[in-house]
Amino acid sequence: MTIQLQMLGTGSAFAKTYLNNNAILHTTQHAFLIDCGITAPMAVHQLGKSFNEFDGVIVTHLHADHVGGLEEYAFQMKFRYKRKPKLYIAASLVDMLWENTLKGGMSQDGINKLDDVFDVLPMEPELNHPLAADLQVKWVKTDHMPGKNSYSLLINERFFYTADMRFNFELLQSLVDNGVEHIWHDCQLIGTGEVHSTIHELLSLPIPLQQRISLMHYGDERPQWEGRTGPMTFINQHQIYTLM
Repeated sequence: MTIQLQMLGTGSAFAKTYLNNNAILHTTQHAFLIDCGITAPMAVHQLGKSFNEFDGVIVTHLHADHVGGLEEYAFQMKFRYKRKPKLYIAASLVDMLWENTLKGGMSQDGINKLDDVFDVLPMEPELNHPLAADLQVKWVKTDHMPGKNSYSLLINERFFYTADMRFNFELLQSLVDNGVEHIWHDCQLIGTGEVHSTIHELLSLPIPLQQRISLMHYGDERPQWEGRTGPMTFINQHQIYTLM
C-alpha cells in the first residue's frame, strides 16, 4: 500500500503566490482531488494533468478556495469526457453545494441538480468510509467559520489533513495518542486566529506534537517565516509526499 499527497496549491484564501490549498491524493491504483478551489483548474493544467485522470473529488467545506473550481470540473467531465466523477462530501453539505454555490452558474437544460453532473456520495461524519481498497477516509467535523459546517480528513487512521480549522490542542493530542503519525495543518501567519490556527498557536504546542505537524494553507508571508517555525516545516506545492 502506498498513499501519496501532492498539493495543487498551498496558499490561504488570499494568497496569490501559492494558489488555493487543494491536493491530489494518490493510492496504489486511484487518484482523488481533495477540494477543487478557484485555482485548481489552472494548477491541474500546470502539472500537465487533466480532470479525467481523477476518480473523484473529496470536499471538506464550501468556501470558494475549496469548491470554486467545481463548476469547471463538472462541465469538463460532462461535455469533454462524458462521465460523472464521484463527489465525496459530508451529507450536511450536499444541498448547500448545489443551491448556494453551483446552481446559479450551472443550471441549464439537462443540468438541474447536483446528481446531473456528479455521482454524489454523501458521507456521514465520524465514520470510516472506504474510497478504495487501500484508502479509508473519515470526515471529522472541526471548527472553522461560526455557523458553517467544515470538516477535516482522517486518512487510514494515520494521517490528518485539517483543511481549515481553528486551533484545537485537545483534538491534535488525541489524534496522536490514537496513532496518527502525520498532521498537515492550516497555518495563518499574520493576524489573530478567528477562523484558522495561527503560527503562534501552533508554536505553543508541545515539541513532540510539533514534530508531527507540517504547515499548509499559509499566506504570501511564508518567506518571512522560513527557519522560524520550530520543528514544523512548510509543505511545498507540486512536491509529492509519501505518507504511508
